[in-house]
Amino acid sequence: MGFFTYDVNRYTPKQMVVIPAIILMVALALLTYNIATIGLPVEPGLDFAGGTAVTLHTTDTEETLISTFAAYPLITPLQGGQSTGYYLKFEPMSDDDLQSLIAFVNERYPDAKIDQIGETFGKTLQQQALLALAISFIGMSIVVFVAFRAVVPSFAVVLSAFADIAVTAAVMDLVGIPLSLGTTAALLMLIGYSVDSDILLTTRVLKRKGKLEERFAGAYRTGIIMTTTTLAAIAAMWAVSFLGQIPVIMEISSVLLIGLAVDLMNTWMTNAGLLKWHVQRSEAR
Repeated sequence: MGFFTYDVNRYTPKQMVVIPAIILMVALALLTYNIATIGLPVEPGLDFAGGTAVTLHTTDTEETLISTFAAYPLITPLQGGQSTGYYLKFEPMSDDDLQSLIAFVNERYPDAKIDQIGETFGKTLQQQALLALAISFIGMSIVVFVAFRAVVPSFAVVLSAFADIAVTAAVMDLVGIPLSLGTTAALLMLIGYSVDSDILLTTRVLKRKGKLEERFAGAYRTGIIMTTTTLAAIAAMWAVSFLGQIPVIMEISSVLLIGLAVDLMNTWMTNAGLLKWHVQRSEAR
C-alpha cells in the first residue's frame, strides 16, 4: 500500500472536507447552469434528445464521412475505434430527410445498422430515467438513516453519495459524455459503489473498539483495496469496449471510472472528515 501516501489520521476534519466542498460547489454551479440553459444537468444523448444513429464499417476517413453526410445534421466528432467501425449520430430531422438518409445509407453502406428514436419518446425516457435516479437516491437515504440511526454519520454517507453523483455528472459534461440510458444506469450503479465504501468506513469507525486512529487506518486499507480492484475491473471493461467499438459499454465504463475516482475523494475526505469530527466531539463530552 506504499503507493498511497494519503493518511486519513494526519489531517483535521476541516482540512479534509474543504477541497471536496469547493469541488462540489463548482460542480453544482455547472449543473445548475446546464439545467437553466438546456433543461438537463448534462447534455442529452441520442436516447434522450431523439435522433438517428448509423453504425457502419468503412475504410473512409472521418473527414470523408463528414463530407459525405454534409447534407444531414450529423453530430461531430464521430465515434470510432481501432478498426474500421464508426458510430454516426444525427440530430432529429423531418420524415422526408430521414427517409432520404436511410435510402442514402442503404445504397452507399448496405451493411450499416440504422437506429431511430423520436424526440417525444426521448423526452419520456428523460423523465423516467431522472425519476429512477431520484427514487434510488431517496430509497438509499432512508435505508442509511434507518441503519445508523444517528444524524451526522447518516448525513455524511448521503452527502458523499450525492457529491459522487453531482461531481461525476459535471465531469461527464466537461469531457463530452452525454446523458443516455447507459450513462444513467452507470450513475445508478455508482450509488451502490458509493454506499458500499461509505458504510464500510462508518461501520468500522462507529462499531469497532480500539483507538480512533486504528479504526480509521483499518477501514482505509480495506476500502482502498475494494475500490482499486473494482477500478481495475472496470478499466479492463473500458479497454475491451474501446477496442471492440461498443459505444454503450464504453460510456458506462467511462462514467464508472470517473465516479469511482470521485468516490475515493468523497469517502476518504468528505465522509471521513465528518465522521472524525463527530467522533471527536462525542468523545470530548
